[in-house]
Amino acid sequence: MKLKTLLLILIYPVFNNGLYAQAADTSKTKLTVKLEELSAPEYIRAVKKSGGICIIPMGIIEKHGNHLPLGTDLLNVRNLALKAAEKEYCIVFPPYYFGQINEAKHQPGTIAYSPELIWNLLQETCNELARNGLKKIILVNGHGGNEYLVQYFCQSQLAAQKDYSVILFQPDEDSISQVISKMTKIKESGHADEVETSVMLTHRPDLVHLDLAETVSGTDQKRLNMPGQYTGIWWYASYPNHYAGNGKYANVELGNTMVDFQITQLAELIKRYKNDTQIEKLQKQFFEQSKNPMNTKQ
Repeated sequence: MKLKTLLLILIYPVFNNGLYAQAADTSKTKLTVKLEELSAPEYIRAVKKSGGICIIPMGIIEKHGNHLPLGTDLLNVRNLALKAAEKEYCIVFPPYYFGQINEAKHQPGTIAYSPELIWNLLQETCNELARNGLKKIILVNGHGGNEYLVQYFCQSQLAAQKDYSVILFQPDEDSISQVISKMTKIKESGHADEVETSVMLTHRPDLVHLDLAETVSGTDQKRLNMPGQYTGIWWYASYPNHYAGNGKYANVELGNTMVDFQITQLAELIKRYKNDTQIEKLQKQFFEQSKNPMNTKQ
């Protein structure tokens, strides 16, 4: 065997192991808040640094008038979560677009999964996060059609004992509503409207087409007049174009105001949740009493 070849054989394992050691030493690198970008060693550090908190920002794929992208809710809510997590460190789950959107199935591009799949996927996602050390989960909902789903999901966590907790971010909109009302020109709102379009201008202005904001009507069609009831077809009856309001008057100032408000409130929630021990304590007490309610002190 030639001397040069022998030296390479002897030196390579030492050199290679040095490279592995260098690659594995990530203790000095800045931790990203994005779950999908963390390496396994970084993930362990991130769980500890986050206090075991993970945000699941829930969006959807649906029409937003003719001027906004299908993933508006998804893009807005994840950007909100990322910015809040950078302000108060926690881990943010990858883009999550599995929600309730049956009312938009008549519009192109809508991805509407079955109710069973939506529910099971969210529950198993929470289970898996907890199994991987993230015992405090925050749902941040960016889609109006998920409103009842996410609240009931949180309630359903009491059906069986768990070693983790799930909370839903609910910003104090009363504290910002007066400010926002003074900045808006159109009072009818609800979907792809002036406010939501402004928020999109803050996050992804490259995807906003204000020149198309009035190509379809966002006015309530009032096709259903039956007081004292609730039906799933109500949204289609009022807004068949899947557009409520008018995004034409959107502006970055309004978007920045709304986004800054939400980021601040979410970051404050992360901080409180990180230091909280009461939810875990109360859940343990509740599940213990649930095993034999006849022994619960009256």
